[in-house]
Amino acid sequence: MSKRSEKIAETIHEGICAVLSRGLNDPRIGFVTIVDVELNDDLTLAKIFYTVIGDEKTRRESEKGLNSARGYIRRELGKMLTMRYIPEILFRYDSSQEYGNRIDSILKEIGKSDDGDDRENNS
Repeated sequence: MSKRSEKIAETIHEGICAVLSRGLNDPRIGFVTIVDVELNDDLTLAKIFYTVIGDEKTRRESEKGLNSARGYIRRELGKMLTMRYIPEILFRYDSSQEYGNRIDSILKEIGKSDDGDDRENNS
């Protein structure tokens, strides 16, 4: 990614976080955290990666709320960005944190079973 697109992605990230912190009038949107912003090469599309605290239902409802607020969020970004064309916005759920948590729990389970094996072998 070029320096310009990195700077724009950072500004979009900050802008969306500001809009979310002020609150959207949509009860479906839960506690959303913006994880990353990726821009395509011609800066016409921004993929916004987010996570949500809660269960699968909360995630789906938040996704619906974010998608319905895309136009509003894009207009708000237009006020912050000094660009002629504001990128289209796509929200994508970032499951990497869940994946990492799952791996962490598996490793902890392996660690527990290894500790039990050591005690049995030393007796």
